[in-house]
Amino acid sequence: MSVAAERIDRLHELARAAAADGDRERARYYVALARRIAERNRLTLPREFRRFTCDACDAYLRPGKNARVRTRDGHVVITCDCGAQARYPYGE
Repeated sequence: MSVAAERIDRLHELARAAAADGDRERARYYVALARRIAERNRLTLPREFRRFTCDACDAYLRPGKNARVRTRDGHVVITCDCGAQARYPYGE
């Protein structure tokens, strides 16, 4: 594993902890930093990281706190407080 990938994993842990403590701005900073590192090193972010962050405002999403999760026909719709939506398929 490269140094950049390890740093991204660590930033994901820090963002999750900051969001759990209620420090949304610090979590947003960690998410933005991890995205910049991934872009600079041409890495893809881990799936869990992509699913729990908002592409529009870089918020770390916590269902029930700052994100609404709904299931539709064959996909999950996650709506951030900023209004951005993400859709992910599930099941067969």
